[in-house]
Amino acid sequence: MRAITPALIGVASLALLASGCASDGGTNNNGGETGGATEISIRGCTPENKLIASNTNEVCGGNVLQAVTSKLVYYNPDNSAPELDIAESIESPDAQNFTVKLKQGYKFHDGTEVKAKNFVDAWNWAAYGTNTQLASSFFEPIEGYDKLQCGVDKESGEADCTKNKPEAETMSGLKVVDDYTFTIKTTTPTSNLEVRLGYTAFAPQPDSFFADTSQGKTEFGTLPVGAGPYKIVSNTATEMVLEKFADYSGAHAGSVDKVTFRIYNDMNTAYNDVVANNLDLTDQVPADQLVNDQWKNDLVNEDGTPRYGTKETGVIQVMTFSPIDDQLKSIDMRDALSMALDREQITKQIFNGARTPATGWVSPVVDGYKAGACTACVFDPTKAKELYEKAGGYKGTLTIAVNGDGGHKEWAEAVCNQWKNNLGVTCAVEATPNFQTLRKGINNRELKGLYRGGWQMDYPSIENFLTPIYSTGASSNDGDFSDKKFDQLLKDAAAETDLNKANELYQEAERILGEKMPSIPQWYQSSQYGYSSKIAEVKMTPFSTFDLSSIKLK
Repeated sequence: MRAITPALIGVASLALLASGCASDGGTNNNGGETGGATEISIRGCTPENKLIASNTNEVCGGNVLQAVTSKLVYYNPDNSAPELDIAESIESPDAQNFTVKLKQGYKFHDGTEVKAKNFVDAWNWAAYGTNTQLASSFFEPIEGYDKLQCGVDKESGEADCTKNKPEAETMSGLKVVDDYTFTIKTTTPTSNLEVRLGYTAFAPQPDSFFADTSQGKTEFGTLPVGAGPYKIVSNTATEMVLEKFADYSGAHAGSVDKVTFRIYNDMNTAYNDVVANNLDLTDQVPADQLVNDQWKNDLVNEDGTPRYGTKETGVIQVMTFSPIDDQLKSIDMRDALSMALDREQITKQIFNGARTPATGWVSPVVDGYKAGACTACVFDPTKAKELYEKAGGYKGTLTIAVNGDGGHKEWAEAVCNQWKNNLGVTCAVEATPNFQTLRKGINNRELKGLYRGGWQMDYPSIENFLTPIYSTGASSNDGDFSDKKFDQLLKDAAAETDLNKANELYQEAERILGEKMPSIPQWYQSSQYGYSSKIAEVKMTPFSTFDLSSIKLK
């Protein structure tokens, strides 16, 4: 019988770097002696959508929901290994039929208890086609998911919920046994289902959620009610304020009383505020500050101790080809643009070696990673020029769209310059005001050229770098890539209970990406972060988020 015990070890292999200096105790708002309420401020950004767990698939909203929600599984902040959280046990004899038992007494922020129906109802609501949730496809392995999807219009070939409503409202694979037990049945064996269940999309929802959403209200998406260590008490265009949940009964309580995610539209401003001790934490350091390690000179306490850290994280940066740009459909054109990039030069000159040139689509931090899936990632300007001319060249201006609040303009301009020099491409960078604007342009398929497609892992699995991004119709498939053989390999791998064999199938699927080039892998990302002088100890997780349970103040 397969079961999650208190920890599933060996899911990810990570290089861990310690940061800060340990210290016990706390501080008040001014960083003085322990005695008053403690609080910290963190760099935040504008979420793409309302804060609903099943409709948030980006970091600006995800970082907040990570603190507000609790799930069946919790990812260890040191090595990302899945551990039981709300779940007392998750057992399966065959990787297809799962029995989930919950811990009793776990409460939502509205005081109601988390029960089995709160998971089952939330997952059914998220998967139901007319609710149009971005993370709906994460529930696809569950039996009956297909019956909850809207039918396809014969003329347009697109899902049409108005004319073709779903056949069912609930998935046959989800059953409530009693208040603290429910079962999951997947269509086929899904060997890593337990690992996935710590992702935010699988969070339970309180009864009040369904009353709110059924009436078309939006309050819940602004002030969501979760079961996590923090509850959100204020949400404006400039900040999102969280306070410690007094009735939280889990094992990962927050260490400070109040956390404010302050919205920044410029990464440099956030960085400078941390240097000046006007902001406590930033999870990003501007590229120009990495040059010659300037950030390490800026972020130092008076006694010479550092106020910075580096963490190997499951993050990869790619450029996705717009599906509405006919000039970029040629594989020769895609290979040419990739081969014309000198990733080594950019990672050294722009990032001072803080990024590693990518050789594929999967991060090195997860089990199953294998280098070399992207043969077109090898810098070869001569071959690139031949393929570019064979493809007929790009007529007009080729654009790279990035969000202006993320510090991406420098590398994008470097890419454009290399394409101009190596291929003769007329290239320009289009920077949107913020991340939200970029995502809306991508989701609405309004942008041509290429656009930034960075991915921060949702759960520690090679599958997470493939299925949600490149499987047909997946929630984050921004390039509308579709390949039947690729999809089948993902299904075969998910059904394989032997981890090594499953990884081999996932690697074979990744090789198909190397043949079809749905995006251009750029570099793997370790995360650099900085903190104010009032922080004594802080830990960044392999997901590039701050572990709010481990923060210590001076």
